[in-house]
Amino acid sequence: MLLVGLHRILISPRRASTWVADHFVATDHGLPPREALDSRRPGPPPATHRQEERQAVVDAARQGSWKTAARYVGEAGEDWDERWTRLALLQHVAEKDDAWLNAWRTAEPDDCDAATLTASLMVHRAWAIRGSGYAHEVMTSDMERFKALLPAAIEEARKAALLDPANPGPWVVMITASRGAQYSRAAFRPLWDGLVARAPHHYEGHWQALQYWCAKWFGSDRRMLHFARKAVRNSPSGSPLAGIYLHALDELTEGSSFGTAAVTPLSRSTLKLVAASFEQVPPDDERLPVLRHLLAHHMLRSMLYAGALEQFRQIGPWCGAPPWRKEGDAVAAFENARGTAARLSRARPSSGPQTHGIVR
Repeated sequence: MLLVGLHRILISPRRASTWVADHFVATDHGLPPREALDSRRPGPPPATHRQEERQAVVDAARQGSWKTAARYVGEAGEDWDERWTRLALLQHVAEKDDAWLNAWRTAEPDDCDAATLTASLMVHRAWAIRGSGYAHEVMTSDMERFKALLPAAIEEARKAALLDPANPGPWVVMITASRGAQYSRAAFRPLWDGLVARAPHHYEGHWQALQYWCAKWFGSDRRMLHFARKAVRNSPSGSPLAGIYLHALDELTEGSSFGTAAVTPLSRSTLKLVAASFEQVPPDDERLPVLRHLLAHHMLRSMLYAGALEQFRQIGPWCGAPPWRKEGDAVAAFENARGTAARLSRARPSSGPQTHGIVR
């Protein structure tokens, strides 16, 4: 059985790669041809009206109009994921020039969104000093500055939370800062409880908490996977929250000396649940394309070839996503991956016209 397993993991994909290079015809499997592949993006661009709305908000902020920014965030209402996405857009604007944000805080000192944005910007600037490397790779002076800035950011977020007790935004900021601030598990849990009491399925909040529970911070592989599987089980219809599990698998791959996470019956069944959950997510959810790429990638590694092939059909011609870009030539990596899925799934070539992925 061990030999069979090793053959499936190591030999079959290599033989499939040879077949892909010589014989794979994408359109025979309901996939767009190689010449149609686009490595500039992971998925189709946002709808025109969304792009225009965002650009108008960015332009207004750059011109000093905080009222446009405030209205834009407020119009998200209690769609807390959307509200956070809008704050994230404004944070990118404020990174280069925060005069408009300072004016907003001065004009409306009791506005929770403005206070949350300020706290989030403080955390982001602290992380920019630290960088993304492991602790031993960071200069001592940068690490000291990083640790000194975070307590002030957390205090700012705590003040923001008092301005609107129902708003989960400040709690996302505190969760984001907690691992850098070296919060113990006992100190972290009240932050998590505070978030889920307000927004139990908050995507960004879950992603930041996943980072806390991974082995390189204050958890372990076991704790991280337990957290991620719970997110899959609790993901409501229409939410991409189950995708948190895919990020957990990425963490395992990054930390594995073999360059991949172990394939188990539980991991395979969880991937199937993730795929089923994604079928309920609106196709225009802008988080979905990247998650489908991750799902196809991990299904392929888990020998769920038919499931991976279906994801490639859903993805269509877009291949500018991390699993393929890290190989250097995203088009070549994507082509080999989807061809391997087609070959090892033993799918019969299809006939007739095909539509590929999401078209706008």
